[in-house]
Amino acid sequence: MDFRSDTVTRPTQAMRDAMATALVGDDVYGDDPTVNELEQWAAERHGFESALFCSSGTQANLLSLMAHCERGDEYLCGQQAHNYMFEGGGAAVLGSIQPQPIENEKDGTIPFTKLAAAIKPDDAHFARTRLLSLENTINGKVLPLSYMAEAREFVNQHNLKLHLDGARVYNAAVALGVDIKEISQYFDSMTVCLSKGLGAPIGSLVLGDKALISRVRRWRKVLGGGMRQAGILAAAAKIALTEHVHRLADDHANAKALAEGLNRVPGFKVNTDVVQTNIVFTKVDPAIDQQALAAKLKEKDIIITPGNPMRLVTHIDITRDDIDTFLKELEIALA
Repeated sequence: MDFRSDTVTRPTQAMRDAMATALVGDDVYGDDPTVNELEQWAAERHGFESALFCSSGTQANLLSLMAHCERGDEYLCGQQAHNYMFEGGGAAVLGSIQPQPIENEKDGTIPFTKLAAAIKPDDAHFARTRLLSLENTINGKVLPLSYMAEAREFVNQHNLKLHLDGARVYNAAVALGVDIKEISQYFDSMTVCLSKGLGAPIGSLVLGDKALISRVRRWRKVLGGGMRQAGILAAAAKIALTEHVHRLADDHANAKALAEGLNRVPGFKVNTDVVQTNIVFTKVDPAIDQQALAAKLKEKDIIITPGNPMRLVTHIDITRDDIDTFLKELEIALA
């Protein structure tokens, strides 16, 4: 049992079979039929003109930012945004794009009054504000559809573009009980990670209009991200999108059960009201030696990441029985 992240998911047998028999070509030349079919299907499925298959969510976000912004431009984002906090500063380092982070509210939203105040005037002294980047879900929290509609109105008013880091956007759609197009409709570009809860071994998509994806494709090549017989990976990605979306509800239910169970364990405290998808944050009594606890659990083939709060993530390889076993072994390790 590995609770560190949903990035640890392993491909199903159906994925392995599809990978073994996938038709392939050279994707840099644009002649891998399985990649082409995935990109065409994904663009239509999400309501965009075009799509590009990339190696990772970090790469997909960076390519999107570089396609929207030029050197010396700026993008607005949340202080907790993954493409600001956890992607190596790629926008600044490789794209010469200045991030302007704004403190997120507790529900993950960013106040539009603060965003408006951060937009730079048209003056040579300032970076040019070009883009607002949102994340859904953010730390497991789901942005409401109403907020995304307001974000669309905001960027239209201020002549900005709107990007969605959709690392777990299907978790958001399942939690909201809506089709993915109910979310994607508001954005000029969007990434979808296929290797988290959806369970593919590798890959993310960038979605946008044809002009944007043309720029994304060029930057992917410049950054060394062109892949050759990538149909082997695209075959698994297609299964992730067509067969694994509905089961994300199981991950959400398991996360809620985990949160409720942790509240019965001395030294652990979870605000269950904010457990909306597959991520659980639990406060841990400082008296608990988390390193020793993690070592004891690892002896039982249970992997966690110490922290306060501690983050635990459910996914396709964690069952409801696994949750019960983990809680039992946790209490034994604490005794």
